[in-house]
Amino acid sequence: MKIKAILLLMLIITGMMAFSQRATIELTFTAENNAAYVQLDSIKIMNRTQGGETMIYWPDTTLSLGIIPGDLLLYVGYATFSIFGIPEVSDDLSSFSVYQNYPNPMADRSEISMYIPHTGKVHVMITDLQGKVILRTDRQLDGGYHSFRFHPGGSNLYFLTAYWNGMSRSIQMISTGRQDGKGCRLDYTGSQSGEIVLKNSLQVNDFIVRQSGMLDAPEENKSYTFQFATNIPCPGTPTVEYEGQVYNTIQIYSQCWMAENLNVGVKINSNAWGHQQTDNGIIEKYCYNNDIAQCDFYGGLYEWPEAMQYVTSQGVQGICPPGWHLPTDEEWKVLEGAVDSQYGIGDPEWDWDISSDYRGYDAGTNLKTTSGWYENGNGTDLFGFSGLPGGVRVSTSLFYYVGKNGFWWTSTNRNQDRSFGRSLLTSTSEVYRGGSGYLKMDGLSVRCLRDY
Repeated sequence: MKIKAILLLMLIITGMMAFSQRATIELTFTAENNAAYVQLDSIKIMNRTQGGETMIYWPDTTLSLGIIPGDLLLYVGYATFSIFGIPEVSDDLSSFSVYQNYPNPMADRSEISMYIPHTGKVHVMITDLQGKVILRTDRQLDGGYHSFRFHPGGSNLYFLTAYWNGMSRSIQMISTGRQDGKGCRLDYTGSQSGEIVLKNSLQVNDFIVRQSGMLDAPEENKSYTFQFATNIPCPGTPTVEYEGQVYNTIQIYSQCWMAENLNVGVKINSNAWGHQQTDNGIIEKYCYNNDIAQCDFYGGLYEWPEAMQYVTSQGVQGICPPGWHLPTDEEWKVLEGAVDSQYGIGDPEWDWDISSDYRGYDAGTNLKTTSGWYENGNGTDLFGFSGLPGGVRVSTSLFYYVGKNGFWWTSTNRNQDRSFGRSLLTSTSEVYRGGSGYLKMDGLSVRCLRDY
């Protein structure tokens, strides 16, 4: 009994100490699109260290939040943009579309449009933030454009997914006028067909909600600016000169990436098992098949300790230029959510931690170059990341997969022998994380991310 009382007292003291360490900080948010002001619809703040999340809605853009200093926070900003220009209608099955609801955020109702290439049954499912199914409905629809009216219930965030002909399309809907005690309702309001109808329907529903994400571990009051520009050179930093080479940059919402793999250091040949790059004050690189021309095209291949410059703290500069760093595992998750058409920033999809964790819907396709991949594995490169299939140098000193797969280090350690990385593969539209990690003595490509 005495031991139980001591344990209980220790737990109380530990809880009080943890609570006393919490600090209240004020976070302020603004947004821009390549220097042009953007009005935020809402902001989601996710505590990636402790768990939990908070939403604030326009006109609120400032939040007082209690955290333990050093907690990693993920900020996701949502803003509504007009769609300029109307794409030509295609009979291709891939043109099945669900357009973002308008208005979003909504108060008591919102309009949703859908295009179906051919007659068939459409299954619609609406879930809340916790994944609970709120509403299901099936409807046989003719080919063409269809309109729905959604009335929210007691949640602030909904996900609508429509299934047709083996394909799915999803949108995220935000509610500011919670109807506590009332159920959701989805009403079918009409249909039309043909290209002219698309133009008519977009006169009502010609908006799309975009999201932008940032990570930080604040220890005091701080202001942040979301960037909604994408697929352009980073504003103010279109190129980077480093060690005699010039690298292009690419802005992908609130992240500024190098648009090319790093190619820095002295070439050494891979001719023995295990570590060959050493902590000798000289940056060393492998070139695929020991051919310098491969480095000129694909960039260098680096063991993890060399890429990190023999520091193990995630987010370090490593072999990147000053003002840049090796991206962390969490920063790659933000990139994946930013470019995927189905799973957004902060979605649980990006948090799988298993050995075979292919993730996302089409993030891999959207990050790959439009040429250079074998077996019809080319991507769309929608965001200008230009991921190349640079292959890998494995610990046995051999090289594999050039033209088929690309491999990149993160700066997040897995264990003594392995660290996390990312792969884009010719055989899938997803991204491969490698939950068990990649061997640190393998040679992978490096992409640098600009410091916030």
